[in-house]
Amino acid sequence: MSFLKVNNLKVYYPIRGGFFRRVVDHVKAVDDISFELKQGETYGLVGESGCGKTTTGRTIIGLNKSTSGEILFEGKDLTKLSRRDFHHHRQDIQMIFQDPYSSLNPRKRVLDIIAEPLRNFERLSPGEEKRKVEYYIEKVGLNPESIYKYPHEFSGGQRQRIGIARALTLNPKLIIADEPVSALDVSVQAQVLNFMQDIQKEFNLTYLFISHDLGIIQHMCDRIGIMYRGQFVEQGTSKEIYSNPQHIYTKRLISAIPDINPEKRVRQVELRQEINAEYKNSYEKYFNAEGKVYQLKQISDTHSVALP
Repeated sequence: MSFLKVNNLKVYYPIRGGFFRRVVDHVKAVDDISFELKQGETYGLVGESGCGKTTTGRTIIGLNKSTSGEILFEGKDLTKLSRRDFHHHRQDIQMIFQDPYSSLNPRKRVLDIIAEPLRNFERLSPGEEKRKVEYYIEKVGLNPESIYKYPHEFSGGQRQRIGIARALTLNPKLIIADEPVSALDVSVQAQVLNFMQDIQKEFNLTYLFISHDLGIIQHMCDRIGIMYRGQFVEQGTSKEIYSNPQHIYTKRLISAIPDINPEKRVRQVELRQEINAEYKNSYEKYFNAEGKVYQLKQISDTHSVALP
């Protein structure tokens, strides 16, 4: 049994028009996607802005309502649970948000920010609560004395560590990381990513890692799903996606990764030109008349591509 299995998930938002504000169409933010996670692995959701990857993560954690489909977490369909029943699963699924500046309440001390999940799910004395907060703040590499400070007194990287500490307090099984380092400097990004890998081993965490940065995804993820307009165009292991991309959209994403080696820059420019030419000449091979991708087809045991 899979740890997390998403089957035919759809998230549609109605478009209303006319005098009576009737539903005239839908924005298909997520349009019939399926994937699964094994315990302890990192699965990457990749795509351009607006492709539906964040909506997928927010739907799994219950912040967005699904239109149809299944989200099976340890065998239970989260989409069928009532608000009260879903509450019991919230401590097993936590989220690290994209913006470390807006995801922390500026009026609260770090102690109160990190202790908030504990106050919602556990009944601890003030002393026990403080000791637990200090334990996790040390785990993320910050001074225990900093629990009395406010968010504005920290750098961006430190704020994101506070967000990670908050996600860890309930000992979750799954963490959805929604572009957790996109707002940080490159040097700080490396620190946070390496730290996330360390705590994954220590706490046996499973990550659903959402990003548009393929370089970061390659560094972090075991398996990858490439999204385009709410659908998957390709799924496979990290090695398969980077060494043997099959869909033209995946090829364009990978060719856009900068190469710091000056000796390879000419070849990189030529590769991008070749892929752009293939995109123009073979568009019908990858997209239908409506501009949508085809259904995924297996080309190996672990690799599938959206081809006609």
